Amino acid sequence: MKEGSKKIISALCYFSLFFAPFLFPIAVYFIADDNEVMEHAKKSFLSHILPIIAVPLGIIIIFETQYHPAAIVISALIFGTLTLIVMIWNIVKGIKVILS
Repeated sequence: MKEGSKKIISALCYFSLFFAPFLFPIAVYFIADDNEVMEHAKKSFLSHILPIIAVPLGIIIIFETQYHPAAIVISALIFGTLTLIVMIWNIVKGIKVILS
């Protein structure tokens, strides 16, 4: 596999958060024959799982506190911030892969 192709595929694994969060990294992980690309696919897949875990957790907290306004605000802040951080991290990692 060419170096340019490896970089693009690895970066797309991180950017796939916006178009195919789980499918693309999993497909790349099982199809790619390069260890570096597989490593990026695995890291991006794991980072895509974080928001998927955070959203239901926030919903559960809201339901368990019977829609208490403070619980809604705190859940939104904590899990929204976590999701935003993961999005920014994926963008930064994708750009770093392309520029490296």
